[in-house]
Amino acid sequence: MSKKILVSGASGAFGSLTCKSLSQKGYQVVGTMRSAKGKNEVIAQELQKAGVKLVDMDVTNETSVNNGVAKAMEFLGGLDVVFNNAGLGANGIQEMFTAEDMQRVFDVNVFGVQRLMRAILPHFRSQGKGTILHTSSCIGRVTTPFLGVYSASKYALESLAEGYRAELSGFGIESCIIEPGGMPTAFMGGMLRPSDETRNEGYGDMVHAPDASLNGYVDYLKTNPNQSPQAVADAVVALLEMPHGEKPFRTVVDFMGLKEPIENYNEALRQTTQQIYTANGVANLLNLNKN
Repeated sequence: MSKKILVSGASGAFGSLTCKSLSQKGYQVVGTMRSAKGKNEVIAQELQKAGVKLVDMDVTNETSVNNGVAKAMEFLGGLDVVFNNAGLGANGIQEMFTAEDMQRVFDVNVFGVQRLMRAILPHFRSQGKGTILHTSSCIGRVTTPFLGVYSASKYALESLAEGYRAELSGFGIESCIIEPGGMPTAFMGGMLRPSDETRNEGYGDMVHAPDASLNGYVDYLKTNPNQSPQAVADAVVALLEMPHGEKPFRTVVDFMGLKEPIENYNEALRQTTQQIYTANGVANLLNLNKN
C-alpha cells in the first residue's frame, strides 16, 4: 500500500516539485495552499494533472488547518506522512523589521508548523506510526547578514523539531529535517521586506546591501545547475523510500559549498545531544519505537 502524504506549501517550488515527484512514484498525495485560485491557478492545474489532490489551507489560521487536515484524510482515507513545507522568507536590516513584521514570518514558519502538528498528531499517535518532515534551511544553522529574521524562524523550527522528535519517538512517529541551501526559486523574490524605513538614514549606504546581496546571490546560484529545487524533492523521495526508523534526522541539500560544513556542525550537535540525553537518563527518547 502506498504512503498517504500531506504536503503544505504546495504552491511553491519545493512543495510543487515534491508533490509531483511523490505522485510519480505512486504515493497518494494531497498538496495544500492558501487558495488554488488567482496566482496559484496554473500550478494548481499542473498538480491536479499530475494526480495530486489539492486542499485549501492557511497555516496561519487554526480552523483552516484543522479543516484542511480533515479534508486531506477524507481524500486519502488516512495519513502516513506530513511534510511541513509552507514558508515565508524575509530579507532586510533587522532593526527595520517591526515586531509585527517578525510575527508574520514566525506565524508561518513556526506557529504554522505547530498548528499543523497539533492537527495531525492525535491521528499519528492513535495509529502508532507516522513520519514528519520539516523544511528548514542551511541558514537555520548559521545566520548570514540581512536574513537574520528568517534564520531566527528556522532556528526556532529546528528546536521545535528537536523537541517533537524526542516526545514522539515512543509513539513510533519519526521526525526528519531537510536543510536546503539557497535555491533559485520565486521564494527569493517573494521575501518579506521590513516595513519601518524611518531608520534608513542611520545605516547610510548599507540600506542598499540587502537587495544587492540577495540579487548577487541569486545570480551566483544560477551558475550551478545542480543547485535546483528538484534536489529537495529528490531528497524527500529518498527519505520516504528508506525503512521506517532508519531515516537520518537531518539531511542537507546543497551543492554550493555549505553541505560539508553544515553536516560537520550537525554531527557535532548529534554527539552533544546524545551525551546530554544520556547524562539526563533519557537517551531512549532518541530511539524510535518500531513495535
